[in-house]
Amino acid sequence: MRNPFRYFNSSPELIRLTVMMYIRYPLSLRQVEDLLFERGIVICHETVWFWWNRFGPMFANEIRKRRIHRRSFSQWRWHLDEVFVRINGETHYLWRAVNHKGEVLEVVATKRRDRKAALKFLERMMKRYGRSGSIVTDRPRSYGAAMKVIGNDANQECGRWLNNRAENSHQPFRQRERAW
Repeated sequence: MRNPFRYFNSSPELIRLTVMMYIRYPLSLRQVEDLLFERGIVICHETVWFWWNRFGPMFANEIRKRRIHRRSFSQWRWHLDEVFVRINGETHYLWRAVNHKGEVLEVVATKRRDRKAALKFLERMMKRYGRSGSIVTDRPRSYGAAMKVIGNDANQECGRWLNNRAENSHQPFRQRERAW
């Protein structure tokens, strides 16, 4: 793997510090510039912005990987939901799984919303993350039927407003869809 910092005159530690200051704390680009200036580091706010665009996704992936490897997935609470989506004029179902912190774990698009599709989605989730402590769903029967096949129906929770975390994860997708 190539070194992503190879063409930069600044040290990787400085770049990481700058980007993490901007991401972690509610600071503007100019505030990060001022804080670094107080420490004797002279950089422009545009440089902070460039580094954030260039290295921010890389640092976020590293943090996500570290967080996933340290955690036990069996203690997680999954929120599952599906939404109707039009792809090339045809109706499809977008199945989405969100963990207890609101991070999207898995997304699958299928043509049907039946037990077979729900089973495919759940098996894919369990293959990647193992069994979950509890699974929160809305009330379609396809989830219950798929959970019985897997043998995980005791961990299913259904209730009003329990699945809001998964419903809210659809909002950015719906906003983009309305923009078209």
